[in-house]
Amino acid sequence: MQRRDFLKNSAVAGVGAAGLTILNFPVFGKNAPSNKIVLGVMGVNSRGNWLAQVAAKLPGAEIGYICDVEDGAIDKGLKAVASSQEKKPQVIKDIRKLVEVKDVDAIIIASPDHWHAPAAIMAAAAGKHVYVEKPCSHNAAEGELLVKTARKYNRHVQMGNQRRSWVNMQNAVKEVKEDNIIGRVFYGRGWYVNNRAPIGVGKKIAVPGTLDWNLWQGPAPRMDYLDNIVHYNWHWRWHWGTSETCNNATHELDCMRWFMDVDFPTKVTSAGGRYAYSGDDWQTPDTQTLNFEFTGNKSISWEGRSCSAFNLEGSGRGFTLFGENGSLYCGGGDSYKIFDVKGKLVKEVKQADAAANQNVVNTVSPAGEQSDAIHIQNFLDTIRGNAKLNSEIAEGHKSTMLCHLGNIAQRSNSILQCDPKNGHILNNKEAAAKYWGRTYEKGWEPKG
Repeated sequence: MQRRDFLKNSAVAGVGAAGLTILNFPVFGKNAPSNKIVLGVMGVNSRGNWLAQVAAKLPGAEIGYICDVEDGAIDKGLKAVASSQEKKPQVIKDIRKLVEVKDVDAIIIASPDHWHAPAAIMAAAAGKHVYVEKPCSHNAAEGELLVKTARKYNRHVQMGNQRRSWVNMQNAVKEVKEDNIIGRVFYGRGWYVNNRAPIGVGKKIAVPGTLDWNLWQGPAPRMDYLDNIVHYNWHWRWHWGTSETCNNATHELDCMRWFMDVDFPTKVTSAGGRYAYSGDDWQTPDTQTLNFEFTGNKSISWEGRSCSAFNLEGSGRGFTLFGENGSLYCGGGDSYKIFDVKGKLVKEVKQADAAANQNVVNTVSPAGEQSDAIHIQNFLDTIRGNAKLNSEIAEGHKSTMLCHLGNIAQRSNSILQCDPKNGHILNNKEAAAKYWGRTYEKGWEPKG
C-alpha cells in the first residue's frame, strides 16, 4: 500500500463515530507508510514559524513546503525548519498552488485571520487534512462552511486550541465533569490582559518589493497598502482581524465551554471599545467584557484589556469556574487549583515541564514547545488512524462562534438572543445580515 493511499483510507475510516482506525499491517520505522506525513505550512512569520519548527521535530513529520507571501517571512521559516530537519522545504507563495501538490498530506495554517477559513476550506476540498490556528474563521458564516467542508470531504480538521491536548487540563475536565469535584458548575470567568502600544495612523506608500500584497489580501476586498498593517497590526482592523476576542479569548472561552459542557449560547452581551488610546487606526475594542448565557442556568464572562496589563487573580490570562461545592482556577498554563466553597485551597496540580515558567501572554508560544507539540502530535496520530482529534473542527467552531457573537453584539450595540442549537441570531436580523458573514474579493469566495 502506498503512503498516500494509506493516509486517504485511514482518514475515511477514522472520521466516523469512533474516530479510530485499526492498522492491519506493521509499522516499519520513521518513514513507513503509516508514519511519514508531509506538511505544508502557510504563514511562517511568527506563530506559523514556531509551529513549523515544532512539527519538524516530531517523528514521521516532514515540513515539505512553506507558503508565505513575504520574502523575509520565508527566510525565517526556512531557517526555523533547518534547525529541526535536514531536508529543505520547497517554497510556494500561492496557497492555491500548494493545495494542488499531490505529496502534501496536511496543511498547517497560521496566516492572518481573514485567510484561516478560506485556506482551510480550500485545502480540505483538495483532499488535505488541516491544522488551522485559532480563530478557525474570520466570521460565523465561514466557520459553518468549514465544518460542512470537513464533513463533505471527510478530512481531519483540528483547530489550534492547544489546551484540549494538555494532560492536566484533560484530567481537570474529568475531575469537574465526571468526579464532580466542585459540584454543578454554574459560572465561568475568563480574562486576558496585555500592554499593546498604539499603532499610529498608517501612511499610504508603495508596496514593498518583498511582499505580494495581492496574495496577502487574498479573499478580502482590495484596499490600499498602509505602512502599519503587516505583520501584526492587521489584528485590530475588522477588514482582516477579529479583535482581541478571537485573538485570545478563544482559548479561555473554549476551556470554560469544555469544562461546563455547553455549546451555543441563548443570550450574548458586550461592553467596551477603543478606550485606552484614541486617534490611531485601531478599530476593534482594546477593552471589552463579554457575557454569555446558556441553557441549564449557566453563564460565562470574559474580560479583555489589550492595553492595560494589570493581572487578574495573579495571571495575565486564565479562567475560574464556580460550582456549588467550590471553584477551579487555571492561570493560563497546564496547572490548576481547587478551592472549597469558603475559598480554602484543597488541591493543586502543577505543570511538570519547563514550560511552566513560560509567559502565558507571549504572542508566539505562551506555554512552551511541548504544549504545541502534543496538540500537533494528536493531529498527526489521528491522520495515521491511531487517535481521535482533541479539537475536531466542530468543537473549535463552537468556541470561535462565541467570539464572533461577542463581536457582533459589540459592533451592533445590541443584546443578542441566539438559537442554542447553532448560535444563529434570533432577534436582530439587521446585525445578522451585516456581521454574520462578509463580502469577498470577486473570484476569491470560499467554496466548500
